[in-house]
Amino acid sequence: MKILLLDKTASGEDLDYTPLAQFGPVWDCGNRKTEVEMLRLAAHPLYGDAEGILCNKAPMTAAVQEAFPKLRYIGLFATGYNNVDTEQAKKRGIAVCNVPGYSTEAVAQMVFSHILLIASSIDRYTADTRAGKWVNYPVFTMLTHPMEELSGKTLGIFGYGSIGKRVAEIGAAFGMKVLVHTRTERPGCPFPYVDAHTLLSSADYLSLNAPLNAQTARFINEESIREMKDGAVLINTARGGLVDEEALAAALRRGKLRAAGLDVLQSEPMASDCPLLGLPNCHITPHVAWAPEETRERLMQIVTENLKAFLEGTPRNRVC
Repeated sequence: MKILLLDKTASGEDLDYTPLAQFGPVWDCGNRKTEVEMLRLAAHPLYGDAEGILCNKAPMTAAVQEAFPKLRYIGLFATGYNNVDTEQAKKRGIAVCNVPGYSTEAVAQMVFSHILLIASSIDRYTADTRAGKWVNYPVFTMLTHPMEELSGKTLGIFGYGSIGKRVAEIGAAFGMKVLVHTRTERPGCPFPYVDAHTLLSSADYLSLNAPLNAQTARFINEESIREMKDGAVLINTARGGLVDEEALAAALRRGKLRAAGLDVLQSEPMASDCPLLGLPNCHITPHVAWAPEETRERLMQIVTENLKAFLEGTPRNRVC
């Protein structure tokens, strides 16, 4: 099988990609962000006859799939597959395989990294200490920024897949009261399921863990923010499209929401005119929740296993 490897930079240049060579020639084609770039790639005499494409965010639109006449496999270095036109893939009989569950622990860890930073004002205290403000302070402790215990606070979970479930478990371990709102209510959940209004109006910390689709897009907007508790904290490690960034920025500026911790934005890389840029109470990490070394090594292993299973006639993790 002739394989095109895309988005290698996004998955990490430090990963070992050599196991892919067991399946055939692998061509490293760099990062392709637009449909036009993909169509140019398809038109190149070296690449147009590729049978397999491995990618993360490269746009696998209907036009792109049609431009590769021999294409029969799309392997994703990701759980989400909204960059792939799955209807077109079904029509062509192209297998699309993703990597579910590989980043659960890492993303849940990032959720609480943001929560703990905000709850304990870690960034403010670190900045003050680095600036020498604790030197010669009149007493041994410098109580200049607010802190609070998580125990007893309400943690709202929007989306109860593997990541949402893990976030809920960690919240419970901190002594938080956990509420869950999700499209599919699974039996055996130890936490109460609530409607969206109850979730929004009750949560001290609201964690978004749902996939992006027509039902969840801009779940956080002017109207839903009005329903949230004054001084609540929003955490989003799922998809940037779950949040109306203009509405969130306005709520942070006027103090309706105390803070936000975000690992994803509507436009990535971050746009220069993003309304959240520079807000002191908006803590943004550059879509790295999934990216610890161990997590990416697990990702690479599953991508390799997916391709091997497909070639052996027993495809796994196939989304279409």
